[in-house]
Amino acid sequence: MNVSLYDLSVWVLPLVIAITFHEAAHGFVAHRLGDDTAWQLGRVSFNPLRHIDPFGTLILPAMLLFAHSPFLFGYAKPVPVNFRKLNNPKLDMVWVALAGPVTNILLALLAALAFHALPLAPANSGQWIFDNLKNSLLINVVLAVFNMMPIPPLDGGRVAVGLLPRPLALPLARLEPFGMLILIAILILLPLAGSQFGLNLDVISAILRTLTGYVIKAVLFLTGNA
Repeated sequence: MNVSLYDLSVWVLPLVIAITFHEAAHGFVAHRLGDDTAWQLGRVSFNPLRHIDPFGTLILPAMLLFAHSPFLFGYAKPVPVNFRKLNNPKLDMVWVALAGPVTNILLALLAALAFHALPLAPANSGQWIFDNLKNSLLINVVLAVFNMMPIPPLDGGRVAVGLLPRPLALPLARLEPFGMLILIAILILLPLAGSQFGLNLDVISAILRTLTGYVIKAVLFLTGNA
């Protein structure tokens, strides 16, 4: 696989910013709502080294890329949140979970707005800046959409646990220790197994790609780029 230094320079920076802001947002909102766990551990920070998980952020995406997986994903080091310390644990859990995806959408909007300033960029760096902005838009929307899947420990799963009535929330919350295994199964193993029998079982990935496309179109429309 031929990956140039230029490719790395226009993908790594937007990816690191997207992940760092996403995780810092969780910790910041938790701190504002009464839980200072992440704050005390220095996780409310824009230093990416505090949020990178060696396996989830680097090794897993690389493995999926070289294995030609139908869907690439990874994860950062989770920000610790003690939900019992929140002012209103059940409702505040929702706000803490939403903070990451909302931050990614805001970053996507900023990237799209910055397209309008490209004519002011130096001619020799215009393409590089454009590619960074384009990839920032894509990465942030993908992160927001992916993390809103209603499977704990993803943000969408925690939002669902916070909003659902107790009889439905408890069984969903109990899935959290197995959440990553479930994701790997439905996003990677199931499509690979289906391909062995000539079946297209890549349903979830297709839904995520469709939703991502709609959100990108909405962001471009709202920022006058449609």
